[in-house]
Amino acid sequence: MATPDFIRTIRASVGHELLWLPGVSAVVLDDEGRVLLNRRTDTRKWSLIGGIPEPGEQPAACAVREVQEETGVHCVVERVLIVQALNPVTYDNGDVCQYMDISFRCRAVGGEARVNDDESLDVGWFAVDALPELNEFGVFRIKQALSDTPTWFEPMSSQ
Repeated sequence: MATPDFIRTIRASVGHELLWLPGVSAVVLDDEGRVLLNRRTDTRKWSLIGGIPEPGEQPAACAVREVQEETGVHCVVERVLIVQALNPVTYDNGDVCQYMDISFRCRAVGGEARVNDDESLDVGWFAVDALPELNEFGVFRIKQALSDTPTWFEPMSSQ
């Protein structure tokens, strides 16, 4: 995945230390109820579309931008699905990041699904009952997008 320039600047000072970063993910549905997924170049696995907001960029605007940049699909945000602090991730180069993910349900309004940048090997629409193998992150967010439940938050631990 392409590392934003502002993170490269921070990394020049902090090295591989843990960075706490915002992240967004988008469950994009079309008029037929299919889900838009991309097969990522870094993991070679199918995934929801997502990314990191630029400084000052609103999370919903970031979701719309990432979907368009990665897939060529134009979408609008309908609602927030999930707000969740994810576990830290250590990348192959030793960088450590932890993301506060904000997941959105989005509706496709135009464009053609295609590989639109170097972050995807493949892009496609999938019926909910015929999804490719996805991690728990993606499956849970798709279930939330298809339900009428309110925004999901990680339960607070009692201390």
